[in-house]
Amino acid sequence: MSGAPHVLCVNSGSTSLKLAVFRFAAGGEERLLDAEVSGIGDAGGSLRVRRPALAEERTQCRFAGHGAALTALLTLLERNGLPAPDAIGHRLVHGGPAHRTPERITPTLLRELEAVIPLAPLHLPPALEAIRACSAHFPEQPQAACFDTGFHRDLPQRAQRLPLPESLWDEGVRRYGFHGLSYEYVLEALDAKAAGRLIIAHLGGGASLAAVRDGRPLDTTMGFTPLGGIMMGTRSGDLDPGVLVYLLRRGYDVARVERLVEREAGLLGVSGRSAELATLLTYRDTDPRAALAIDLFAYQVRKQIGAFAAVLGGLDRLVFTGGIGEHAAPVRAAACDGLDYLGVRLDPKRNAAGAECISVDGAGCEVLVVATDEDRMIARHTRAVVFGGG
Repeated sequence: MSGAPHVLCVNSGSTSLKLAVFRFAAGGEERLLDAEVSGIGDAGGSLRVRRPALAEERTQCRFAGHGAALTALLTLLERNGLPAPDAIGHRLVHGGPAHRTPERITPTLLRELEAVIPLAPLHLPPALEAIRACSAHFPEQPQAACFDTGFHRDLPQRAQRLPLPESLWDEGVRRYGFHGLSYEYVLEALDAKAAGRLIIAHLGGGASLAAVRDGRPLDTTMGFTPLGGIMMGTRSGDLDPGVLVYLLRRGYDVARVERLVEREAGLLGVSGRSAELATLLTYRDTDPRAALAIDLFAYQVRKQIGAFAAVLGGLDRLVFTGGIGEHAAPVRAAACDGLDYLGVRLDPKRNAAGAECISVDGAGCEVLVVATDEDRMIARHTRAVVFGGG
């Protein structure tokens, strides 16, 4: 290993794959490259590459699976003159009840992760495929698993427990919570401001909120799977269980129900137009369904903020992050509307400008916008697991 180790971060989604390369030196970690393949398995896939101080590159592409996409991305890294990584870190959406902290990937860990695929059937298989592809491409390099559920591992049992028989708890049916790497990064970025009573709203294509007191999570919206909680781009969020029973009685099979709540619901389902919030905002004034989807999303965020303020016994800071949280000022404004009783008062100019602090001076609750960086968190965890130190 060189004196400044290079860490490759692999972030596998159900139909996407992101890579980031970091170099660690005395001054901290330096981001060298980002690459992303979207639409894996679709005809309309795309590849995006970003390097510091260079124009972003975009090309159309088609990959049948994550293994093929990863092989192409690794070849691209070599073409860009980047050295072989000294270690590789992977985001694993789910570690099941047994795996909660970052750890080195071994054959035993892979077998145990395969056993918990039923807990995340859309996300774990592509992540495991990416691990195997990296092993084939870099057989000597150590790899680390970073679990998105890890941040929530110490939730109080009253938050983890679902109102179901204990036999299902023993099987691992509980609230796990997700977006943990994002929450970890945001708390590190907040530094001293992480103290006190916080609600962090990670709002993007996948969306969740977490109630945090003095850095410790007390509750979160996502539950047993990343489908739970508030509505998202294409995911339904929480539903009356009777809706699913009704659909099954109508003849829906498991695959059809899964497709509905995972791919056809959320912003896309309500609007009938798009899962992209930015797109819906452009049609908000002319398309009532687009306006309804935005209003419903912001309403669910606002309602959850109120619920988590009750969990925390008040609110010192509200933090927006994620693609929507960082960039959609109208959604932030709508989500905060009517929260004066919690001390939430936005400054319209600061909010429109996307300032770091978007609340008025002297407000009882400070409202912040923090850019998240899950890949950087993966890199830090991987360095610590493989080489030790922070």
